[in-house]
Amino acid sequence: MIPKKILRRRQPTDLVGWGQNLPPILRRLYAARGVQSDDQLQYTLKHLASPMQLRGIDRAVEILAQAIERRQRVMVLGDFDADGATSTAVAMLGLSMLGVASIDFRVPSRFADGYGLTPGIIHRLRDENDLPDVLVTVDNGISAIEGVKAAKDLGVSVVITDHHLAGQELPDADAIVNPNQPGCPFLSKNAAGVGVMFYVLTALRKYLRDYNRLPDPEPNLGTLLDLVALGTVADVVPLDHNNRIFVEQGIRRIRKGEARPGILALLNVAGRDYTDISATDLGFVVGPRLNAAGRLDDMSIGIACLLADNPDEAMRLARELDNFNRERRTIEKGMKAQAQDLLASMSLDIEGLPWGLALFDPDWHQGVIGILAARIREQTHRPTIAFAPDDDGEHLKGSARSIPGLHIRDALAMVDAKHPGLMKKYGGHAMAAGMTIAKADLDAFTAAFDQAVRSTLTADDLEAAIVTDGPLALS
Repeated sequence: MIPKKILRRRQPTDLVGWGQNLPPILRRLYAARGVQSDDQLQYTLKHLASPMQLRGIDRAVEILAQAIERRQRVMVLGDFDADGATSTAVAMLGLSMLGVASIDFRVPSRFADGYGLTPGIIHRLRDENDLPDVLVTVDNGISAIEGVKAAKDLGVSVVITDHHLAGQELPDADAIVNPNQPGCPFLSKNAAGVGVMFYVLTALRKYLRDYNRLPDPEPNLGTLLDLVALGTVADVVPLDHNNRIFVEQGIRRIRKGEARPGILALLNVAGRDYTDISATDLGFVVGPRLNAAGRLDDMSIGIACLLADNPDEAMRLARELDNFNRERRTIEKGMKAQAQDLLASMSLDIEGLPWGLALFDPDWHQGVIGILAARIREQTHRPTIAFAPDDDGEHLKGSARSIPGLHIRDALAMVDAKHPGLMKKYGGHAMAAGMTIAKADLDAFTAAFDQAVRSTLTADDLEAAIVTDGPLALS
């Protein structure tokens, strides 16, 4: 592990939004984090940003309301991580509560399908005579140009709900709800996929209420907030004010024992008391067990656990997820040891390493490379990509993790601009991304990635830092 320098956080000067009853140290700490008034510490649901700020939500609501009225079949297409699983569960439960009569879900296989809505998934649904009238993507879809086209060519209406960054071209979906799409004025750009789907449900409920079409009694979407909190924390999105409301309200439900049986079961198998949990338990206890299904097998198991109404069934599935997580830890331990050997072969010291690391071993597991990249990033404080063989034997799948100062998706876009075709596909966030390359292009990609990192960062950026607010007075 490299040494870390200590940096003093910039001292705020504007504290006028606070009353004098708040201790000065708290006023200073809050202001340093952009909290300027007491209103920003209110975590009730009425303080959530309005769903109507989301571009495209009106059209999405119209399509879903029409599906309810016409009793059309709706399919939710999820993702194989915890955000995708909770998003799928929220969509399934919420849309059912609001009157969708026929609903099902599919989740791509990390190994057979890859990420997101693809033409292959649509064609398989066609061949199985299982095409829906309306397809709703959750936590994916913003880059599914070809997948959306394949669906629409077969007469399927497509509603995309996502939070990932958009590329230069948007898919020709019937509706796109994504706070990070161009032109969207929604203030909480940090919303997780599950938060975006929850917003669609709240907007749909309002629409149905306005037209006197809500089921009786009116559905309480607040019962889904434990799932929203779990997905938000597990996806490691920044906890801005909006996301803090989701997490606060969800944790309150869990502590009162009002969570989904699956969440309570996952806490139980980990030996945690649900009455005393924190966000840390969601991120480091429940999240990894849920993620393990998508990493090693099929995320449908994790989604089934979240959807289970019977506590005994939820516990059975939670134990299965716990076993997956134990297996994941064993695999990760072996991969990390192999990664250490690769690092040692590159250089005898940290300073001699490439600025952008790209590591590959033919025995690495696709489902665990994201965790491995994060571990190596922490050790070296360098943007890191870990690659594993694709099932076709011709390609490699990579998972990237970045450091402050480097937007990893922008770095990949730089590589793509200078070396068109080097990556077959890519996408992601500021701090995490994924890509596919030809196995034969690994060396060329490694050099191109390192060059992109060097053109963006400075040597100072490669120094890990701990940021402090300064000394704490003892009196």
